Amino acid sequence: MDESELTGDWDYRTLPQNVVVGIGCFLERKDSFKRFRSTRQPGLILGDRVKVYTWSAFSVEPTGRVVIGNDSTLVGAVFMCAGDITIGERVIVSYNVTIADCDFHPRDPDERIRDAIANAPEGDRSHRPPLVSRPVVIEDDAWIGIGAIILKGVTIGRGARIGAGAVVTGDVPAGMWVAGNPARPVERETWLDG
Repeated sequence: MDESELTGDWDYRTLPQNVVVGIGCFLERKDSFKRFRSTRQPGLILGDRVKVYTWSAFSVEPTGRVVIGNDSTLVGAVFMCAGDITIGERVIVSYNVTIADCDFHPRDPDERIRDAIANAPEGDRSHRPPLVSRPVVIEDDAWIGIGAIILKGVTIGRGARIGAGAVVTGDVPAGMWVAGNPARPVERETWLDG
């Protein structure tokens, strides 16, 4: 691998044509996009001055679309997208955060077996049960702490703070601070001391 592909000094025009890169973006590793398979037009939009640092990964299914707003920073976020994930402006997403709009497998035990057989090396992926996704929205000025997990159907309101390691299974109102598994509201002082 060319060292420039690890330092942000690579030709962003080599990304798929359905990836829109705003002005002044910094994309540290070309490998962040190796699992991007979206066929949507566009399938990924990076607003102006978005920074995508090492270990960030866009695992986007053919039906998926990810939108990242202006001036947002991804320090090592993992996007698992089969439908829609939208990140607002000035959002900070820390290292090892997972944002998933789908479980990527059926929850019903019989369907799960069918899915495993279809995904096996000798299987036929066209026989997979349909994926169920629900949009994830993270509004402007939110901060997502190290190792947090944001699950399908969640909306995180403007200016909310998600603590390190939190598992967010439900909506977080604007300005709220949450932590824990499952994520629950906490006082700002508790969140900072934790």
